[in-house]
Amino acid sequence: MANKNNFIHKHKKRTEDEQKKLTSRLKKIEGQVRGIIKMIENDAYCPKIIIQVLAINNALNSFNKELLSCHIRNCVKADIENGDERAVEEFVQMINKLMK
Repeated sequence: MANKNNFIHKHKKRTEDEQKKLTSRLKKIEGQVRGIIKMIENDAYCPKIIIQVLAINNALNSFNKELLSCHIRNCVKADIENGDERAVEEFVQMINKLMK
Protein backbone atom coordinates (compact mmCIF):
# COMPACT_ATOMS: atom_id res chain seq x y z
CA MET A 1 0.00 0.00 0.00
CA ALA A 2 1.46 3.35 -1.04
CA ASN A 3 2.02 6.11 1.47
CA LYS A 4 -0.99 8.43 1.30
CA ASN A 5 1.25 11.44 1.86
CA ASN A 6 3.87 10.88 -0.85
CA PHE A 7 3.43 14.48 -1.98
CA ILE A 8 4.95 15.66 1.30
CA HIS A 9 8.35 14.39 0.13
CA LYS A 10 8.29 15.97 -3.32
CA HIS A 11 9.90 19.28 -4.24
CA LYS A 12 8.99 21.84 -6.86
CA LYS A 13 11.33 24.36 -8.42
CA ARG A 14 9.27 27.52 -8.83
CA THR A 15 9.91 30.15 -11.43
CA GLU A 16 11.03 33.55 -10.25
CA ASP A 17 7.60 34.94 -11.18
CA GLU A 18 5.79 32.26 -9.16
CA GLN A 19 8.01 32.93 -6.16
CA LYS A 20 7.41 36.68 -6.39
CA LYS A 21 3.63 36.32 -6.65
CA LEU A 22 3.35 33.83 -3.80
CA THR A 23 5.77 35.52 -1.41
CA SER A 24 4.24 38.92 -2.12
CA ARG A 25 0.81 37.62 -1.15
CA LEU A 26 2.17 36.04 2.03
CA LYS A 27 4.03 39.21 3.03
CA LYS A 28 0.79 41.18 2.67
CA ILE A 29 -0.98 38.64 4.86
CA GLU A 30 1.86 38.83 7.37
CA GLY A 31 1.38 42.60 7.52
CA GLN A 32 -2.34 42.17 8.06
CA VAL A 33 -1.67 39.78 10.96
CA ARG A 34 0.73 42.29 12.53
CA GLY A 35 -2.01 44.91 12.15
CA ILE A 36 -4.46 42.73 14.06
CA ILE A 37 -1.92 42.19 16.83
CA LYS A 38 -1.62 45.97 17.18
CA MET A 39 -5.41 46.30 17.19
CA ILE A 40 -5.63 43.82 20.06
CA GLU A 41 -2.82 45.55 21.95
CA ASN A 42 -4.66 48.87 21.48
CA ASP A 43 -7.98 47.43 22.67
CA ALA A 44 -9.74 47.83 19.32
CA TYR A 45 -13.44 47.02 19.19
CA CYS A 46 -14.08 43.32 18.43
CA PRO A 47 -16.09 43.82 15.21
CA LYS A 48 -13.24 45.85 13.72
CA ILE A 49 -10.83 43.00 14.46
CA ILE A 50 -13.23 40.41 13.03
CA ILE A 51 -13.46 42.38 9.78
CA GLN A 52 -9.68 42.31 9.51
CA VAL A 53 -9.61 38.57 10.24
CA LEU A 54 -12.12 38.06 7.42
CA ALA A 55 -9.82 40.03 5.12
CA ILE A 56 -6.95 37.69 6.06
CA ASN A 57 -9.12 34.64 5.38
CA ASN A 58 -9.95 36.04 1.94
CA ALA A 59 -6.28 36.76 1.29
CA LEU A 60 -5.33 33.20 2.28
CA ASN A 61 -8.03 31.85 -0.03
CA SER A 62 -6.59 33.94 -2.87
CA PHE A 63 -3.12 32.61 -2.06
CA ASN A 64 -4.44 29.03 -2.16
CA LYS A 65 -6.12 29.66 -5.52
CA GLU A 66 -2.86 30.97 -6.97
CA LEU A 67 -0.86 28.06 -5.57
CA LEU A 68 -3.43 25.51 -6.74
CA SER A 69 -3.37 26.99 -10.24
CA CYS A 70 0.42 26.70 -10.35
CA HIS A 71 0.23 23.15 -9.02
CA ILE A 72 -2.32 22.01 -11.59
CA ARG A 73 -0.64 23.72 -14.55
CA ASN A 74 2.85 22.54 -13.65
CA CYS A 75 3.14 19.67 -11.20
CA VAL A 76 0.00 17.67 -11.92
CA LYS A 77 0.26 18.18 -15.67
CA ALA A 78 3.95 17.15 -15.72
CA ASP A 79 3.32 14.06 -13.58
CA ILE A 80 0.47 12.91 -15.82
CA GLU A 81 2.51 13.56 -18.97
CA ASN A 82 5.30 11.46 -17.43
CA GLY A 83 2.86 8.62 -16.82
CA ASP A 84 2.49 9.11 -13.06
CA GLU A 85 -1.22 8.55 -12.57
CA ARG A 86 -0.78 8.88 -8.79
CA ALA A 87 -0.77 12.65 -9.37
CA VAL A 88 -4.55 12.65 -9.72
CA GLU A 89 -5.11 10.75 -6.47
CA GLU A 90 -2.58 12.99 -4.73
CA PHE A 91 -4.45 16.04 -5.97
CA VAL A 92 -7.80 14.63 -4.81
CA GLN A 93 -6.35 14.00 -1.34
CA MET A 94 -5.04 17.54 -1.19
CA ILE A 95 -8.42 19.01 -2.20
CA ASN A 96 -10.14 16.88 0.44
CA LYS A 97 -7.81 18.28 3.11
CA LEU A 98 -8.39 21.84 1.92
CA MET A 99 -12.15 21.48 2.03
CA LYS A 100 -12.47 20.05 5.56
